[in-house]
Amino acid sequence: MNQMISERVRIIGRVIFLFGLLYLFILGISLMGTAFKLFGKGFAEQLIATTSNPFVGLLIGILATSVIQSSSTTTSLVVSLVGAGGLTITNAIPIVMGSNIGTSITNTIVSMGHVSRTNEFKRAFAGSTVHDFFNLITVVILFPLQLSTNFLGVVAKQLANVFETFGGLKTASPIKIITKPAINLIKDLTDGSGAIILILAFIFLFFALRYLTVVLKSLILGRLEALFDEYIFKTAVRGFVFGMIMTVLVQSSSITTSIAIPLIGAGIITLKQLFPYTLGANIGTTITAMLASLATGNIAAVTVAFAHFMFNVFGVIIVYPLKNIPMFLARSIANLATKNRLIPIGYIILVFFIIPFIFIYFVR
Repeated sequence: MNQMISERVRIIGRVIFLFGLLYLFILGISLMGTAFKLFGKGFAEQLIATTSNPFVGLLIGILATSVIQSSSTTTSLVVSLVGAGGLTITNAIPIVMGSNIGTSITNTIVSMGHVSRTNEFKRAFAGSTVHDFFNLITVVILFPLQLSTNFLGVVAKQLANVFETFGGLKTASPIKIITKPAINLIKDLTDGSGAIILILAFIFLFFALRYLTVVLKSLILGRLEALFDEYIFKTAVRGFVFGMIMTVLVQSSSITTSIAIPLIGAGIITLKQLFPYTLGANIGTTITAMLASLATGNIAAVTVAFAHFMFNVFGVIIVYPLKNIPMFLARSIANLATKNRLIPIGYIILVFFIIPFIFIYFVR
């Protein structure tokens, strides 16, 4: 009897510790976004406002979102510029497409928290980069089509006209509600220093990740594994819907996809199960943007938000049947990353920062 009580107390203790780690993990991601916004919001605004070249616009979307760690912020900046007449809808769409790629940097950075444990890191890095490759393949297919036909602009305009008179809906993010007091306290204590906040964000992330996989394994083995295998991730449709709903609720695809990285790192879910969940998160983040744009009553804002939504919808329709390609690429780069730890660092710096910056500098 005493042994059963003792076991239950241990389980309750682990669950409380797990929630504490999850809070620290989410706080770390939120702080990272806060730090990058302090560093680069003005830089992103200047970037977005300075081009009419669609290819450069695509790269600006990648770079600006990578700098400020939020596709929602990038899209909001684009929407405000469109509403003010500083950017046309046609020129705005490539930037929004690029922001889709840039936003996937967060979970790729998070996967680096597993770098000291080879097998975990291989799974985690593959799980994070499959999001990158999905977005890259979608852009490769749809960007030329958009340039030649403006199909996203046409479809988005029709949808915006239908929803224009519906009125808006604003929802509060529970993630922002629970992390805002801590973020404000840290900003006050650090005097708003982006560098110190970024260092704290990485400390929180790596500490949380160090123990999350251990606690998850101890709790899930024989207890919650069936919940993931038989219910949440049993089919691709369930994983997709769960990813979409989760993202609508927390209003951040970066957080939704990053939360799944410790799960795949621990071997609790597979890359095949994670992939549709990631696609659902991509759709979910655009639904949030649509709700926000409807609240503005600005037809241009609604059009840009629907263009973002339709870009992801078409991406899922086209790329999901080809899912073996992004999964193969993700596994391949993960295998390389485990052989040389400089590869994942170089991948992040090159794909999200150096390549876009070089092309923007020379092409513009």
